Amino acid sequence: MSSPLPSLAPHALLVFLLQLSLLLLLALALGRLAVRLGLPALVGELLTGVLLGPSLLGALAPGAVAWLLPADANQLHLVDAVGQVGVLLLVGVTGAQVDVALLRRRGSTGVRVSLAGLLLPLALGVAAGFVVPGALIPGGTQRWVFALFLGVAMCVTAIPVIAKTLADMGLLHRDIGQLTLAAGSVDDAVGWLLLSVVAAAATTGVHAGSVALSLVYLVGFLAAALLVGRPVVRRALRAAGRAGDGGPRVTTAVVVILLGAAATHAMGMEALLGAFVAGILVGQARGEPGDATRPLWTDLAPLRTVTLSVLAPIFLATAGLRMDLTALADWRVLVAAVALLAIAILGKFAGAYLGARGSRLSHWEAIALGAGMNARGVVEVVVATTGLRLGVLNVATYTVIVLIAVVTSVMGPPILRRAMARVDVTPAENERGRALASVGN
Repeated sequence: MSSPLPSLAPHALLVFLLQLSLLLLLALALGRLAVRLGLPALVGELLTGVLLGPSLLGALAPGAVAWLLPADANQLHLVDAVGQVGVLLLVGVTGAQVDVALLRRRGSTGVRVSLAGLLLPLALGVAAGFVVPGALIPGGTQRWVFALFLGVAMCVTAIPVIAKTLADMGLLHRDIGQLTLAAGSVDDAVGWLLLSVVAAAATTGVHAGSVALSLVYLVGFLAAALLVGRPVVRRALRAAGRAGDGGPRVTTAVVVILLGAAATHAMGMEALLGAFVAGILVGQARGEPGDATRPLWTDLAPLRTVTLSVLAPIFLATAGLRMDLTALADWRVLVAAVALLAIAILGKFAGAYLGARGSRLSHWEAIALGAGMNARGVVEVVVATTGLRLGVLNVATYTVIVLIAVVTSVMGPPILRRAMARVDVTPAENERGRALASVGN
């Protein structure tokens, strides 16, 4: 007779519950404070972990921190597991909001802006990776792997931050708003692909056979998602919707996202890529034949609310716990941080600007696109966390990259507001705005 599964020790359960409660409560309070100050909630939620981590409370009251946030790996893994589920669902929800039809309509312009805003910071980031001080590279990590990872970190954008910023500023109906979402969606998709490639290089190395096998897995997964996954997900969501309430459909969407993540993880690629592709499949699913124009993801508002309001803040708070701002006391780290921040801003801004000007957009429209695409937000934090988990980044480099995410997210809205004030509203944009308002009502 098999022995029963071991249960969680009472003290471990108590600490786990207190950890989640404290992290979520502080993330809520500091996130709301950040919003009141005109900053993204991301700033306050990350600050939660910074305050409780080695940067502040860990140095002032190490005993209290050691009790509430013990260094025991098993205890930390409990909170990490909640954060990992949160980030997978966050990436999946982001994928569900990718407007594939918009990408088709804005195809050439969106691709030009996206590629320019992707390739320039990628190249600058890789180049910077070969010259940064050795103090920023973990022992045992090959410099070229670190350089590739830094390039990916420099080139990503953040659809969740962009979409919320545009919505808060009333710019979703503007052509520039739509184009920013389209180009950002392409950047997000390519970013997850590149992250998978670099993650594979960091864990298995790069050999002709492993590269070929990874490409086969990648192409096979995307083909299976398109040819098999899309109709299966559509039918599953339709069947779940017949239950009469939204619960089964939300559950089905979560299962699809987690299975997508499991599939790419099993293939040696990043689980985030599978979650993102699965989210796109959920977003493309339409209603019954008589209501085929309605995307089914509009019924998943409860999932989005729980993910953005509960799970994502927990992930961001745990991400902040890993930051150590005292690392900036080392002048080499501080100089590298300033240089990498400048490279990140210049590369993304200049790339998007040049792509926009090459598509015959005006100077101010190009600046608005650069400001929107420059916001890294939670996606940069996810990339940094992945790098730390893989051992490609150390705590100092992780702290620098997360700071880049915060600074670029904060600087976007004021530049975007100033640029768009100089771009005339077209009749088509007014009509689109009225249509969006009527849907909202």
